[in-house]
Amino acid sequence: MTLMTDSPLKLGPYSLNSRLIVGTGKYADFETMERALDASGADCVTVAIRRVDLKAKETILDHIDRTRFTLLPNTAGCYTKDEALRTARLARELLDTRLIKLEVIADPQTLLPDPVATLEATRILVEEGFVVLAYTSDDPILARHLEAAGATSVMPLGSAIGSGQGLLNPHNIRLIVDTLKVPVIVDAGVGTASDVTIAFELGADGVLLNTGIAHAKDPVMMAAAMRRATEAGRLAFAAGRMPIRPYASPSSPVEGQIGG
Repeated sequence: MTLMTDSPLKLGPYSLNSRLIVGTGKYADFETMERALDASGADCVTVAIRRVDLKAKETILDHIDRTRFTLLPNTAGCYTKDEALRTARLARELLDTRLIKLEVIADPQTLLPDPVATLEATRILVEEGFVVLAYTSDDPILARHLEAAGATSVMPLGSAIGSGQGLLNPHNIRLIVDTLKVPVIVDAGVGTASDVTIAFELGADGVLLNTGIAHAKDPVMMAAAMRRATEAGRLAFAAGRMPIRPYASPSSPVEGQIGG
């Protein structure tokens, strides 16, 4: 038997061999970050433009091999539409990329996305030629509006940013996956490898995470676990799980059946 060879994740004109996207923030040092990125198997990493000190002698950009990794700048830390638009435009000029992970946060307490500002910013950035990956809540209706606005990918949260709570509403994630034609990338709240596997088993096209690796006791080991969880989840989804039944079903064969 030949196991599934996964297809690349297509995001507009960009093609990613790994469906796991990892962040570059919150690590204890650059060396740990580099080793974790390597162990994750990812070929796309996120960079928070607002948190890069461009005047510093050494920045995070000096520790990312751009011949190996596709950079996905994000608008993390933006609380208004205008802030997000300015940051996206700066990222395009600084990194020479049309890719942008759009985040417009509603408030500093919950860090939940602002649905109205996100939708408005998506429309504007798409008109300006950006390849927009829109971070959003797990609302299936809002996800449809973002797709209609031209988002290349919709990125529903699993749970609150940095919480590690996993996927709190898998039903809504599945509804989004089943409804949208654009790639769905689960983002935020992923705490451990099983969360990654569950996201892919639900049919997600990708998973983006940062804190689950960076704040693990051993970030490099956790990055390797996330890589294997991606492979397991994708294989399980492709294989097709058994039906869920309300009653027991004997595992031993009945008369005339082969099995054990």
